[in-house]
Amino acid sequence: MTIWQPNDDGKQDITSHDVFTKGTPHNTFKNLRDNDPCHWTEWDMGKGFWSITRHADILQMNRLATIFSSAQGIRMEDQTYDEYMARRTFQETDPPEHSKFRRRVMNAFSKPVIAKFEQQIEDICNELLDEILPLGIFDATDRLARKLPMRMLGQILGLPEEDLEWLVAKGDELISNTDPEYTQYVLDKMQTDDYRMMPFNSPAGAELYDYAKKLMAIKDAKGEQSGILHMMKKPDKHGNAISENEFRNFFCLLVAAGNDTTRYSLASGMHALANQEGLLQQMKHGDDALWQTAPDEIIRWASPTMYFRRTATQDYELHGKTIKKGDKVIYWFVSANRDERVFDNPFTLDLTRNHQLHIAFGQGGPHVCLGMWLAKLEVKIFFREFCKRVKTIEPAGDIEYLRSNFIGGIKKLPLHVTL
Repeated sequence: MTIWQPNDDGKQDITSHDVFTKGTPHNTFKNLRDNDPCHWTEWDMGKGFWSITRHADILQMNRLATIFSSAQGIRMEDQTYDEYMARRTFQETDPPEHSKFRRRVMNAFSKPVIAKFEQQIEDICNELLDEILPLGIFDATDRLARKLPMRMLGQILGLPEEDLEWLVAKGDELISNTDPEYTQYVLDKMQTDDYRMMPFNSPAGAELYDYAKKLMAIKDAKGEQSGILHMMKKPDKHGNAISENEFRNFFCLLVAAGNDTTRYSLASGMHALANQEGLLQQMKHGDDALWQTAPDEIIRWASPTMYFRRTATQDYELHGKTIKKGDKVIYWFVSANRDERVFDNPFTLDLTRNHQLHIAFGQGGPHVCLGMWLAKLEVKIFFREFCKRVKTIEPAGDIEYLRSNFIGGIKKLPLHVTL
């Protein structure tokens, strides 16, 4: 049984954030996949770009990092060179620079290291579920999905518990900066360029940077020299250290990306449980094999990061079109993860589906998501603990989607559960 079939007319403007407030326009993406998989997309807010919508094409192009560069920005927006240099994180660099930066923290986010946090994640999940599930009716995004990722990231980064709510709010201002519910500086409605040198073009970036500076000063005063943040600032074997600007942008990225994408994966999974018959029972009786594949399928279904942009460094032929040097290219992961050429019944959440197929983490190239193992472990433990306690789950009102064509998610999810 499918959870939800898209009902858009197949001709929606995928550059419009407002279009996505009704959910992802999957009929439009299917139309592009079937009829124009390398589609030139005009854009009123800047230069047009090529929309790449098929799974196989994105997987292949992800591997071609020298042809399709990240070093001119990863979002649709045009940037001057100065803006790019001021805002960039390691996501917006190419190898070998990207590889050097990544090596500083990759061990801290490796699968074996993340696995050691399983008990902590389970404890946080159980604490949240003990508090919220007895309410019976609640907004599952706000009361559950929003809480777990930042509390976990807080433990990994060594952040004070009392600061986490503020950090979540600032992370929302950054990565959800096209939704007026989360920021008064809405990206496509601003009449000023005062913040163009700040991460995500948002003043929240400056606030987070000030917070990080004070936090590191406190840690240094206490003699605390361990953890991911100190690992980032430590000079490499050649004595090279990252700049203050690089550290600021990395901290902002951790706060924003480390919370929102997992939040919306959890919310999408709970939405599926409330709407797809038999899914809850399947989870309840799931064995180890099912819990190996289920997290990836939930993340495929959610596809919270809907696209990343690249810029062509040379001409490239695809489906009879010529992508010219300097052209912007958008990889629509949210489309690739519903590609019928790869996924049977893509609008059904199949917990036993081959978990190696989806590309929600940007698989295939050097930019595969650093937090992949943490996200998968959080999703696994949350739903494993959730389904143990819940007898029934059903919708309790209308859902609301984030106003964004970059981050996709259910920002309000009213549910009714019985224990």
